[in-house]
Amino acid sequence: MSLALSPPETLAAVIAELNYLAPIDGRARTYTHEPPPGEPRSNVQPDPHRVTIRNARAAIGISLDTSGFGLVEHATAVTDFSDEAQIRDIYYPESIEVIRQATGADRVFVFDHTLRRRILGQEDNRDGPRQPATRVHVDHTAKSGPQRVRDLLPDEAEELLKGRVQVVNLWRPIRGPVLDSPLAFADARTVPFSDYVPSDLIYPHRVGETYSVRYNPAHRWFYVPQLRTDEALLIKCYDSETDGRARFVPHSAFHDPTTPPDAPPRESIELRTLVFHRQ
Repeated sequence: MSLALSPPETLAAVIAELNYLAPIDGRARTYTHEPPPGEPRSNVQPDPHRVTIRNARAAIGISLDTSGFGLVEHATAVTDFSDEAQIRDIYYPESIEVIRQATGADRVFVFDHTLRRRILGQEDNRDGPRQPATRVHVDHTAKSGPQRVRDLLPDEAEELLKGRVQVVNLWRPIRGPVLDSPLAFADARTVPFSDYVPSDLIYPHRVGETYSVRYNPAHRWFYVPQLRTDEALLIKCYDSETDGRARFVPHSAFHDPTTPPDAPPRESIELRTLVFHRQ
């Protein structure tokens, strides 16, 4: 299929709806599995707001440490992302090197990945094809970032946590350019810490913690239009450094009102990593 598209660098901005966290009594929580009898799967309700989402390709000063996200060019050698062996044997080592170069890290540890394929009208379900995440969130918190190190590398954790630690995701389209359900990012410099709401993500054998996000008109949103398969997005989900660099970046998939009606549904892979710097 061939679509007539404007050059991505010429696109200014779109106005679209993003789902923030509605006011809630008690602590926000979501079960990843069947909840106990009488419990809802989630007590989180959306608070939708229409916001301006600007073209990050045309922006100045966007980077992983300033705004919390970044764009890299990288052509993968993977030929089939449905092949788990190719993902682990080819894509993991490739991604480690991409993230190491982008961050200057001494060590990058991949701890999981998720494939997403949008199916019209289907909600996200961990027992089926994962759908785009359409709520404003951050994958980790000031508490759960270090905890992931302790969970995944228990023998080394306390020594590793003496240095700078980051949780960085690498997000790539499997088919491109991305026209359907792109990702939006709130510039971390425009999000006060008080807008982050710790929220429980309840697994069968552990409880993780993420940030939901309260609406604030000061948030300044960006996206990368028409992301290609030889490009990838870096997403900072946690940084132990507290010297003014971006520590977290709220993000969400969104419906782009300029999406052509015959655009293919988005397919993507996100890879999650722990990033370590020596003291």
